[in-house]
Amino acid sequence: MKADYLEKSLFRELEERLLQPDVRKSAKDVMDLLADEFIEFGSSGRVFDKQQIINSLQNEPIESLTQRAITEFKTLVLAKGVVLVTYRVVRHISGEQPVNSLRSSIWKFDNTQWKMIFHQGTLVRESQT
Repeated sequence: MKADYLEKSLFRELEERLLQPDVRKSAKDVMDLLADEFIEFGSSGRVFDKQQIINSLQNEPIESLTQRAITEFKTLVLAKGVVLVTYRVVRHISGEQPVNSLRSSIWKFDNTQWKMIFHQGTLVRESQT
């Protein structure tokens, strides 16, 4: 079942927060958004846990001319308190070709707030977009 409009808006807002440079650089903000048992299958092929993601984002270069846009955003309720989110991100860096990736996240409600428990990013070649 699809999430209702308000839920879909909430999940889009949560996903967009994780793309914002100031949030990505804040260990506290990232910690608040990720579940303790979080795992990510990165577009690099590496697997990250919560602490590794926090450390990685702390060391991420600030790309002031980078813009990320979310398209094709969808939500699917998997069970009560569990939602799958899928979307495409187009990353634009000034003077470079756009980079497309498909993203999926699973969010769970932990009694007080929604937290991301799983995330995967898959690079998409330009010819596949």
